[in-house]
Amino acid sequence: MYPLHIREEQLKNEVAKDFFSDKSLDSTKILGNVDFCVSFRDKSLFESINFLFAEAKAGKRDYRESLTQLILTLGKNKTLEHTLPPTYLGAFDCEKIALLPYSSIASYLQNLFSKNDFNWRVTPSDYTSPQFKQVFDEAKEILESHAIIFPFESSPKSSHTPNHNKDLKDFIKANFTLSNDKTHKIAITKNNFTTIYQKWLTSVAPSISIDWENEKPDILSSDFYLADLLSENNNTKAILDSLRILLQSDSYKVKLDKRANSTSFNFTEFGFNDGQRAHTQFWNVYERPPKEEYWGYIIERRDLLVPSDIRERKGAFFTPQIWVTKAQEYLAKTFGENYQEEYYIWDLAAGTGNLLANLTESHNIYASTLDKADVEIMHELAEKEALHLLPKHIFQFDFLNDELFDTPCARHKDSLDSKCKDCKESKLPKSLQHILKDSKKREKLIIYINPPYAEATSGTTPTGTGSNKAKVATDNATYLRYKDSMGKASNELFAQFFFRIYNEIPHCILASFSTLKYINSSNFIKFRETFKARFLGGFVCPAYTFDNVKGQFPIGFLVWNLNKNDKAMQKIITLDVYNEKNEYVGEKRFYTEAYKERESINKWIKEYDKDNTQLRIGLLDTRGNDFQNQKYISPKTQNFIITVHSMGIYLSAHNLIPFSVYFSVRHAIAHTWINHNDQFLYPNNKWEKDSEFQNDCLAFTLFYGKNRISGRVDSTNGGGWGNINHFIPFSEKEVGAKEAFASHFMCDFLNGKIKQDCISASETKQSKNKLFSDKDLGLESTSFIPNKPLTFSKETQDVFRAGRKIWQYYHQNFEKIPEIHAQHNDDFYRIYNANASLYDIKGYFQGFTQSGNKSKMNTKSQDPHYNDLIAELRYTLEILAKKIEPRIYEYGFLLE
Repeated sequence: MYPLHIREEQLKNEVAKDFFSDKSLDSTKILGNVDFCVSFRDKSLFESINFLFAEAKAGKRDYRESLTQLILTLGKNKTLEHTLPPTYLGAFDCEKIALLPYSSIASYLQNLFSKNDFNWRVTPSDYTSPQFKQVFDEAKEILESHAIIFPFESSPKSSHTPNHNKDLKDFIKANFTLSNDKTHKIAITKNNFTTIYQKWLTSVAPSISIDWENEKPDILSSDFYLADLLSENNNTKAILDSLRILLQSDSYKVKLDKRANSTSFNFTEFGFNDGQRAHTQFWNVYERPPKEEYWGYIIERRDLLVPSDIRERKGAFFTPQIWVTKAQEYLAKTFGENYQEEYYIWDLAAGTGNLLANLTESHNIYASTLDKADVEIMHELAEKEALHLLPKHIFQFDFLNDELFDTPCARHKDSLDSKCKDCKESKLPKSLQHILKDSKKREKLIIYINPPYAEATSGTTPTGTGSNKAKVATDNATYLRYKDSMGKASNELFAQFFFRIYNEIPHCILASFSTLKYINSSNFIKFRETFKARFLGGFVCPAYTFDNVKGQFPIGFLVWNLNKNDKAMQKIITLDVYNEKNEYVGEKRFYTEAYKERESINKWIKEYDKDNTQLRIGLLDTRGNDFQNQKYISPKTQNFIITVHSMGIYLSAHNLIPFSVYFSVRHAIAHTWINHNDQFLYPNNKWEKDSEFQNDCLAFTLFYGKNRISGRVDSTNGGGWGNINHFIPFSEKEVGAKEAFASHFMCDFLNGKIKQDCISASETKQSKNKLFSDKDLGLESTSFIPNKPLTFSKETQDVFRAGRKIWQYYHQNFEKIPEIHAQHNDDFYRIYNANASLYDIKGYFQGFTQSGNKSKMNTKSQDPHYNDLIAELRYTLEILAKKIEPRIYEYGFLLE
């Protein structure tokens, strides 16, 4: 959308530049009183080829009125007597452009322009004149039926957001050509049908006469979209029996339950509240139906159209076929090649049944799902033998709410033939109920699922920027029944599935995809105290290979025997690991009792949170105890405002070494999807005696990229260089600084000169001949303040050498650098600061890219020498990290 206050001439220039700048198009042509004209550029060959005549309006206007004015302008000036008609008539304002194929209105215009009694002296822009009202009324139906409307987008969107500007550009490219003999609509394929659905939601859905908020939960907007998409001439293809909703001319018919003793359905009907105007305009842009080769895929992947909150509630996360096949391989490995013949299989969160693909023993397979439309799709797939399921084995069932068994009241004893309101009838097939009631058969039942992953709180809830998704995970009978037994795990839908299965279908087999929180998360300690299942085998794969699942974390397929005979879950769960290409890359251990037996690393570092000095050199901002929170772990300037779920620890000479150990342990090993949930633990005390390890960690902390110490005051406090940087590890002479540093703390610390500021005279005397004093300084362990220069390993010396070069380049070449970096957005970092930290120096050379209200440092500079220097530093840090890594496991910060 262009600014509403933009002048009309400027609007025309902007539209021409943004959409009609192709070298074959000319938008500079002036044709009488026509506001905007697009023609073929090569006048020597095709002098009169026009693609568009358009009316332009500043602000927001009714496109029908603008097109009516254009018609009157063409008639008054007899424009079409002197030039060939264009391919399109058009009208645009600040928010949209409407294109009308000239062929759709040609007959009307020919008749209008040939009238002898029409008063063409009228001013075309006079919307109150009888002539304007006459043309508007006569042409209105044509305009509404054939106009192709594209909203203008005001800013770049994400890959998941509809981009109307791209659609408009694609349309112009396809239709503003010499070879165009008809309007080419935008094709719909298996790659873009979800994006077009997002546009349909805002354009068409509001015009359907249905109360979306209060309608039945099994009627979804996506079903209406599929009825539209798979239609021709506004009639849904009759062969698509799996569709629950059909478009028939000017209304939708929704299938209800079948009539008794009949193969036909009852229907309810929904029309349009705008005379089908929005619907018509939308489908003027897109070609439908898509190629028939895409139909099966689109119907099968209907889950992609379900809104995320409903998809999470229903568990509609489509399992990629590579992992379906892999899961079935593990079932065969665990239970034998003939497991399908010997075991019953029930997918109780089946969606459209893709988890059951390739299973063949239909008499042993059951599939249930929350969504009635998915049930009908599975029925059709079964009829086509794409799924091997018996009709009675496919049913609608809400596992978290519905009854597992028929339960007659005391009055009706063992029969529901004469049921009353106190009798409860299960939706499960009788054959499946018999399996569930028979302890021997139940041992041969495999519950094979990919349940939902939603939880009651979003990731942003603790910070106050998000909201609880209360009804997603807490509005069901299973939650209410087991919330006290499950503890915090009750907020997770998949855990509710597991818990009900474990308690109400004992001794069966659970084979499920899920996150691995229930294995090692501290929130699942209480869950694991009850869930004493026996692990039989499984694998992990990257979560990002699943549709609509983001993030670097593992999804596991684990097989459990729910025999309830074990005293506890195994302490170590070993899973095979496969990458996104389905390549085996090794094994991974997951520890179920780590938190029960050991405290966390944050419990350990908190013991050094003794603010016993007036000199605060910074703030440790921490969060969480696992790799997924790694990005938050960094030292910051002491006045940094921590978030509500961070743990802030002030840094001083007393805790600098423990802090450096903490920081290095959290960052020396990179976060990957495999270790995402690994927990950092309270270490043993061996690290306290390893001075080389401590010094390696100190060097790593000083130069690693996550060190966010800065001399810059936060912009909320006025900005500018105002913070004192206590983390400069060099003297002014070493780096050639032009001014004195505001603090020599770190240089003094490295050289053992910090004692007078932090330790009393008596303490100094006691520790004269020792690297560390033994006096208790308010800590429960030895003081880590050195009284002589620290010694460093070769790897650490290489890091200092590489870092020193960067400081030197900054201080000694400052005058030259602003010219090289004149185009950087953040000019602040181009102001010389003798007290600059490593972060400040990187900001100076690399610059920042602004995105909305956020500014992100660029990964590279335009200064090649600096790029070489920072690459050298990163290389030496990688070597140092490899040296630190074995000690992390040796000292118990992580379990191997």
